[in-house]
Amino acid sequence: MVNVTVLGAGAAGLGVAAALKARGVDSVVLERGPGVGSSWRGRYDRLKLHTTRRLSGLPGLPIPREYGRWVRRDDLVRYLEAYAAKFDLDVRTGATVESIKPGWSLTLADGAEHTTETLVVATGYLHTPVVPDWPGRESWAGTLLHSSAYRNAEPFRGQDVLVAGIGNSGAEIASDLAAGGAASVRIAIRTPPHIIRREVAGWPAQLSGVLLGGLPERVFNPLAATLARFEVPDLRAYGIVRPAEGLKTRLRTKRYVPLQDVGIVRDVLARRVVPVAAVTGFTETSVLLADGTSVRPDAVVAATGYGTGLRELFADPALFDETGVPLVRGGPPARPGLYFIGYDVNLGGMLRQAGIEAKRLATRIARS
Repeated sequence: MVNVTVLGAGAAGLGVAAALKARGVDSVVLERGPGVGSSWRGRYDRLKLHTTRRLSGLPGLPIPREYGRWVRRDDLVRYLEAYAAKFDLDVRTGATVESIKPGWSLTLADGAEHTTETLVVATGYLHTPVVPDWPGRESWAGTLLHSSAYRNAEPFRGQDVLVAGIGNSGAEIASDLAAGGAASVRIAIRTPPHIIRREVAGWPAQLSGVLLGGLPERVFNPLAATLARFEVPDLRAYGIVRPAEGLKTRLRTKRYVPLQDVGIVRDVLARRVVPVAAVTGFTETSVLLADGTSVRPDAVVAATGYGTGLRELFADPALFDETGVPLVRGGPPARPGLYFIGYDVNLGGMLRQAGIEAKRLATRIARS
């Protein structure tokens, strides 16, 4: 039996394994992919972190300065590889876990059993792509893919493309398509986004999130709305209204992070990306929209989010909320010997939060 097992070799998993080692506790890290940072390896080519290099490093190793302020996808993967090597972490790749039983006993896809006294689950909340079961979806003759399968605009050159969802991935993919030769690009909006600029006069939005994120909603919400009116043009004439629900309220109730503008506002103003109503269904030749209209794109990119995939691993539904996010996470044990890390969303950045949680959890496990 292994004493400590970490499930997932992303930033949170590697961070807690390194923090454990610094406290004299060895662990085994199981990763379903072919290498560390598998979820990052599979993202679209133009992806850069929306958080600064200085505030995105894991405990014990800063991200190299030469990677720039906004770290590219491939550079982040290189950093995670270097991180695992520096701390000589025992990462076992190709280890897909199919079920977890109290004990803690993990059944792997190859039939092997892995038993551990302490299990740290760090597979992340962007784990399992989710495409809505839109009526008529299977009858549609066009191309439909989840944003997790999108790499670049080249396969869509000359095509009419609809991006469903205006989160950060959807907005960046829409801009990438517009710049990459798509004949036309629409973006379907279900919920009006909170749009912020990634930085203003060199001041990153992440730092504002760190400094102001602790304010109560009654103070933060109107402050954020006022800043947005100064930073972002009024896009109502282009099909994007300002949201009525406060930013921090939506963060608390829906785990929502604001849309960082890295080109989408410019492209909407230039009509290179055209906002339309939310997708409600499909016919064989058309995509139906919430305002009663329809469009006939060649392809639809569903930037419709992810699930954690955790409820499929555990037989105990009381561990999770209705979205599959662990109810107890980030430090305290969810069950004796069971911990979840990397499932909190805040305005300070996912990687920064992973480092904070990693040190906190490693200290708790080492003491126990």
